[in-house]
Amino acid sequence: MAQQQNQSSSRGFAAMDQKQQRAIASMGGKAAHQKGTAHEFSSEEARAAGRKGGAAVSQNREHMAAIGRKGGAAVSQNRSHMAQIGRKGGEARGEGSSSAQGQASEREREQGENLEERASADQQSH
Repeated sequence: MAQQQNQSSSRGFAAMDQKQQRAIASMGGKAAHQKGTAHEFSSEEARAAGRKGGAAVSQNREHMAAIGRKGGAAVSQNRSHMAQIGRKGGEARGEGSSSAQGQASEREREQGENLEERASADQQSH
């Protein structure tokens, strides 16, 4: 009874359960195809409709930012995938270039210094 109060109308097609609605809609679609009046999108029409919808959605910057954050969060959970992306980025910049090697050797030197500092701190604490 509470469900009927929330609905604007409790009769007709809208009042039917989804299973009944789908069955009736399916019959209508089949009849239109048999009659030859059903419209089927060509690939060009489908592309045009997709472009139109994409342009409309991309107008909403907040929505697009939310989509990007959601996708970024999902992708970054896959560590092996992120590592693969990093390797591809390194290859694109030229892994063997002197600047990339210089950055790597600087990182290695800093890591070595950190290890030495920790080792000396451990010795002093004992």
